[in-house]
Amino acid sequence: MRCMSDDHTHVQEFFEARAADWDSRFPDDGPAHAAAVAELGLREGDRVLDAGCGTGRALPSLRAAVGSSGVVVGVDLTPAMLAAAARAGRGRDGHLLLADVTRLPLGTESLDAVFAAGLIAHLPEPAENLRELARVVRAGGTLALFHPIGRAALAARQGRQITPDDLRAEANLGPLLAGSGWRMTSYVDEDARFLALAVRVK
Repeated sequence: MRCMSDDHTHVQEFFEARAADWDSRFPDDGPAHAAAVAELGLREGDRVLDAGCGTGRALPSLRAAVGSSGVVVGVDLTPAMLAAAARAGRGRDGHLLLADVTRLPLGTESLDAVFAAGLIAHLPEPAENLRELARVVRAGGTLALFHPIGRAALAARQGRQITPDDLRAEANLGPLLAGSGWRMTSYVDEDARFLALAVRVK
């Protein structure tokens, strides 16, 4: 699914206009984020990135999973989203960083896991950008591609039909991940959530 322009400015403008009331528009998503984080298999002391963290709704769950000795980083391209995260106090749960997930200012193999909610539809070059996420994760580390509702429910909300080229379709996503340094280990697409899990291959 390519619902957005490839131009980063367009992405920023889209989210800039929605940042102030983003959490209030989706007030019931918290438990779904927490359940998805739980499936990442994080341990005390792990280092995890929330890629495209938005208002940081996953950061408290990520912090709880890795404990006080772990590292949590939330990266987003939109200053207004990070400002909303800070206002909500989520900067206490992770480092908020204004950066582009397609060119992360993070070291190679510096992380144990990546959590990405709603991100893949906004990646300008999905294969290349997923390789960048793979670069910063150690071999055996994990990736969660999450959305709080499934593909059909999201399409209905947006008044469109699912098309065969939807990147999140299992038949498309598995090979995409495989060509980008990941191996998909789990795929769930139901009304209440979308969650694809992958492991970083050597």
